[in-house]
Amino acid sequence: MTTTINNENQAAHSRRVLANKGDVFSSFNVEDFSVPHGKDEEWKFTPLRKLRGLHNGTAADPVAASISVETAGQDGVAVDVVKRDDERLGRAGTPTDRVAAQAYSNFDDAHIVTFAKNSVSKEPVVIDIDGPGEDNVSYGHIVIDVQSHAEAVCVINYRGSGTFADNIEFVIGDGAKLSVVTMVNWNEDAVHGSAHHIRVGRDATLRHTVATFGGEVVRIVPRVAFTAPGGDVDLLGVYFADGGQYFENRMLVDHAVPNCRSNVMYKGALQGEPNVAHREARTAWVGDVLIRAEATGTDTYELNRNLLLTEGARADAVPNLEIETGEIAGAGHAATVGRFDEEQLFYLLSRGIPEMAARRLVVRGFFSEVINLIPVESVREKLEQLVDEELNTTGF
Repeated sequence: MTTTINNENQAAHSRRVLANKGDVFSSFNVEDFSVPHGKDEEWKFTPLRKLRGLHNGTAADPVAASISVETAGQDGVAVDVVKRDDERLGRAGTPTDRVAAQAYSNFDDAHIVTFAKNSVSKEPVVIDIDGPGEDNVSYGHIVIDVQSHAEAVCVINYRGSGTFADNIEFVIGDGAKLSVVTMVNWNEDAVHGSAHHIRVGRDATLRHTVATFGGEVVRIVPRVAFTAPGGDVDLLGVYFADGGQYFENRMLVDHAVPNCRSNVMYKGALQGEPNVAHREARTAWVGDVLIRAEATGTDTYELNRNLLLTEGARADAVPNLEIETGEIAGAGHAATVGRFDEEQLFYLLSRGIPEMAARRLVVRGFFSEVINLIPVESVREKLEQLVDEELNTTGF
């Protein structure tokens, strides 16, 4: 679908001076965004030429998205399929980049999953998104609404082929608890851009995990907004990139109210194909945490670790803290990119473990810190299986 750029809006957007990382331009209309370029900070790592027109209006005409929701027949869970004029859409946030706006401007139906007030989800609600197929494009929109004092668990699965972009809204009411795991396991040809808009109420709790193992290009952008004191958020992630794959995780945690907590922990491994042209494994992780002047009592930390298993692998890790008040409980960040911990490997070898088995144990241990925090046993087992499958592809 070809989209006309509004030159007046584009010029205004390019001139805008931002007060901080949280006050970015946003719009539901794709025409309000300029076409991104590699020199733009928020796109400097992304291989724009591989996005198949999601960023510049040259993507093919879309086909209907294939999205299904399985509630396991639980009481207190409702699923509605609505059009874009439904007033329940757009409550968690507005697209802040052109891919997200493209998705919002082009989806056919939105799926709203509502967990009723005071309800308790005993089984995960599973949302399956199937790709539109090779050479096809589709767009989606999902709202997960956890009403006050409800407890919910969701698993979102991406699979198949093609090009897909979407927005997912998480509206977490006062005193509510949500654990959500996004499993990105596309076929090798898939391109995916996804924006996660997260709105956290008073004393609400979120455990948000993204696991990325499949796809040619995957770019996921979570943005967290605290709306009242007492919010508690964990953003967790694991990813494993092979030769020819590019995975990007770019997030913002916006502390705009007092006495909230956030913890970000992402871990990734990369194995490229050093002797094959254009088969480098690439990842980028950008973690922005903003503590506004009024957000006294904030407690936050962010961590990103990257393990390079072969030559032909590159990981970019950029943690950013922007602090506008000194009256906080704590704030910190750390990021590393490196190879094996030789001391760990030596210890295992000295105990008689063969080198190949020892290396695999190090990788499994590297991911286990994140995987063990996921509350769904079946998801933990699946992730451990995916790590083993990745290691098997190169005989590591």
